[in-house]
Amino acid sequence: MGKWMVSAKKADFNKIAEKFHIDPVVARIIRNRDVVGEEEIAKFLHGSMADLYDPRLLKDAEKAAQILCEKTGEKKKIRVIGDYDIDGVCATYILIACLEAGGADVDAVIPHRITDGYGLSERLIEEAVRDGVETILTCDNGIAALSQIASAKALGMTVIVTDHHEVPYEVQADGSRRETLPEADAVVDPKQSGCAYPYKGICGAVVAYKLMQIYLERMCSAGAVTQEESRTLLQELLAFAGFATVGDVMELTDENRLLVKYGLRQMEKTENPGLRALLAVNELEGKKLTGYHVGFILGPCLNATGRLDTAQRALAMFRTGDQAEAFTIAGELKALNDSRKEMTRQGTKQAIEMIENSALKEDKVLVVFLPDCHESLAGIIAGRIRERYYKPVFVLTRAEEGVKGSGRSVEAYHMYDKMSECKELYTKYGGHKMAAGLSLPEENVEAFRAYLNAHSSLSEEDLTEVVHIDVPMPMSYVTPELIHQFSLLEPFGNGNPKPVFAQKSVRVCRGQILGKNKNVGKYRVSDETGHEYDMMYFGDLEGWHAFLAAHFGKEQVRKLYEGGVNGMAVNVIYYPDLNVFRGREQLQMIMQDYSA
Repeated sequence: MGKWMVSAKKADFNKIAEKFHIDPVVARIIRNRDVVGEEEIAKFLHGSMADLYDPRLLKDAEKAAQILCEKTGEKKKIRVIGDYDIDGVCATYILIACLEAGGADVDAVIPHRITDGYGLSERLIEEAVRDGVETILTCDNGIAALSQIASAKALGMTVIVTDHHEVPYEVQADGSRRETLPEADAVVDPKQSGCAYPYKGICGAVVAYKLMQIYLERMCSAGAVTQEESRTLLQELLAFAGFATVGDVMELTDENRLLVKYGLRQMEKTENPGLRALLAVNELEGKKLTGYHVGFILGPCLNATGRLDTAQRALAMFRTGDQAEAFTIAGELKALNDSRKEMTRQGTKQAIEMIENSALKEDKVLVVFLPDCHESLAGIIAGRIRERYYKPVFVLTRAEEGVKGSGRSVEAYHMYDKMSECKELYTKYGGHKMAAGLSLPEENVEAFRAYLNAHSSLSEEDLTEVVHIDVPMPMSYVTPELIHQFSLLEPFGNGNPKPVFAQKSVRVCRGQILGKNKNVGKYRVSDETGHEYDMMYFGDLEGWHAFLAAHFGKEQVRKLYEGGVNGMAVNVIYYPDLNVFRGREQLQMIMQDYSA
């Protein structure tokens, strides 16, 4: 259980509520998301596509679009080189769909996670030369491929980089940073210094989407594409930009939130056979889609093929016009993801056992070496371990050449910056504040662990997860109308979490265990007014039962499920929901956390 903290940001909530015709509780939640000022609140509640930023603000975007227009007109062969995750696949599809619409001679390659590794490699450049490629266009990678791009330029190739990752830098004697950009013909990355784009948190697919807006506009002016064709294509591709934003765990703030909001609506009515098939095999066709569906159901299917097979399959699914082929690939992706889940469970179990039975448990930065783990699962397992221990985590595994690994961080630890302090230990690395990837010789693993822990600067407070409560609110305040207003705050996700509330002394009276795996608790609870409510718990039932037994005794826990008890008073963090059954709406509370 984390440290509970009530958000206490100030504003005239009644005035905001009256101005925007919302409940004061909704006004408080908006303020808690750091949305202030009438213009920003209006954009948050009712923002449209017109509120997205001008793609021309991206440094080098117009230059890159002009080069691509010239190469299209000259029929020079262009190759898109992407990445094997959700963002990379979606970015690749966006670029190739738009370039083909403009009449370009274009193809796409997505590196193989194991044989190629991340991003642009010397092998991929040599392959491009053999295939007669004149221009390489990267997406979701390239910003750190300094030597590879230098090689491509030496061979006379044109190179355009589109990326969203941190720019490599050197710390100068005075403590300042000097960026090192690749020597490409154009570099489009909002993180580079001198870029005027106002929102730096977009993913690689959105960078690609913005570039293609400019490209298609110019191709329309040249008569290669009609305005209607361009508008229709960009509308369809909004689904992929939104998909990638959620899948790459970007913050759902500012422009990202609008992109996902409208991207999800476009996904629901997509004409893309592959995306429709993916929805169908996951039983989501015809349903209102949320960030949860993308992040935890659809997205992992795309990532699974990049992890266990080749992401070219996912790209082929989006590119095919054949519905039967689309369904075949979508089914394969879902099956791969099911297999990936079991492998992840085994790897996570092994990592926990290693931590619990060694000195690793005392470390503030966990470096777990699982030699036999499939290298593609390292990032997922690192995320699971981070959730359990709330510490920065690196999971390393033996690869064809040395050791590869992925890291997942906590809010107080800038993973990429800390890794940059000992970059002499790696053969390759990259990432950002919350996640990173690396390769290093096996003999450096222990030195890596030792350095990060000796220089972590993490306090106990940094390693205590804070649970932010939006409003201390009695359950009796909740109405269906209030819950319907919460939809104005969607989509929820990283940076815009689902609002949560707290109430003290909720009396737990009766319970039952539900679910195929008996892992869901359903309870009847009451508050100080005597009103009763349904409360669901989808968390760790074993831990919940241990908590109740410690405070009320095992006999009371037994009685809870065998007819009920007088009421065990606990403090709860919850969010309200509407359970719709046979057309009827019924209030229910979802417990998120608890304390005595």
